[in-house]
Amino acid sequence: MTRPVARSAAQVRRLAGGVDLDELDARICECRACPRLVRWREDVARTKRAAYADETYWGRPVPGWGAAAPRILVVGLAPAAHGANRTGRVFTGDRSGDWLFASMHRVGLANQPTSTHLGDGLELPETRIVAAVRCAPPANKPTVAERDTCAPWLERELVLVQDSLRVVVALGRFGWDATLRTWAHLGWSNVRSTAGFGHGAETTLPTPSGEVTLLGSFHPSQQNTFTGRLTEQMTDDVLARAAALGRMP
Repeated sequence: MTRPVARSAAQVRRLAGGVDLDELDARICECRACPRLVRWREDVARTKRAAYADETYWGRPVPGWGAAAPRILVVGLAPAAHGANRTGRVFTGDRSGDWLFASMHRVGLANQPTSTHLGDGLELPETRIVAAVRCAPPANKPTVAERDTCAPWLERELVLVQDSLRVVVALGRFGWDATLRTWAHLGWSNVRSTAGFGHGAETTLPTPSGEVTLLGSFHPSQQNTFTGRLTEQMTDDVLARAAALGRMP
């Protein structure tokens, strides 16, 4: 089956509309709307890191994954160049993923503490994980234009999972702001949250299907975890709160 390929911001918005979750994921994987990100992700996939020289890199946009009807949605920044850009699954194959999934396992949201490659047996029965920007950016810093071009993919994903959704965990200020922008673009809430971003920040957002709790967490980047700005207990506290809220009727 030949799928349409988005090559501009306007085409991303058009192709993100009116499709189910499987088709959305498939269209995300074909996106070529941001020339700088396309060049970067493909250059990284060709040159590779020495430790992964024998591996075939994914080198494409990375879709969300996990539960199709999640009670919890985790929103990160973007795929890592030698993590998800290599493995094809967000937060898989890098140190940030090691940190995140170890915590998810400790609080009962994942069946195992590691995420190394597709087909490794990891399951997230209640949770879906997405990146606000679906391609690995140079220096892990997408431009504002790239961020905005990618936004309709997340908007459609939120529409598709809203009926089951109870909690959004935003990893870092980028994930927090992307979540609030998504709510505003969808017309669900036109007022910026009065709760500013911070680790453990919490606020309530409306959807057509009911209220959702937005939780903030520092991103599990090496910069945060190596310096002690983010500890295992801090991550566990936020994800345990998400698990408890997600299981409420």
